[in-house]
Amino acid sequence: MAAHLTPTSVFKCLADETRVRLMLLITAEQELCVCELTSALDESQPKISRHLAQLRTCGLLADRRQGQWVYYRLHPNLPAWVIAVLDATLGANQQWLGPDAKRLEGMAGRCVPGADS
Repeated sequence: MAAHLTPTSVFKCLADETRVRLMLLITAEQELCVCELTSALDESQPKISRHLAQLRTCGLLADRRQGQWVYYRLHPNLPAWVIAVLDATLGANQQWLGPDAKRLEGMAGRCVPGADS
């Protein structure tokens, strides 16, 4: 699925602030559930889920279900250049992503399988 990625398709997928924030948080943390992402971005679950679906359709994300929870990670077949772009963007924009990362940090232990939402 990720083999079709071109610079144009990748940057079109990332041409939205919410999707970029999602991708950078997932790049930083390796895997996050919808609950964590909703809290980190301080956005509604339907909005976050819609953007995650777009990123999955683009081939940038993969997901796995564990009970009622859906976890997202970078697609395992992403070309190295896409990962390099994400890593460089993350490294150069820690301050921009700071509020999201701080809210995510505050989620520690509150969004786990078997716990009440």
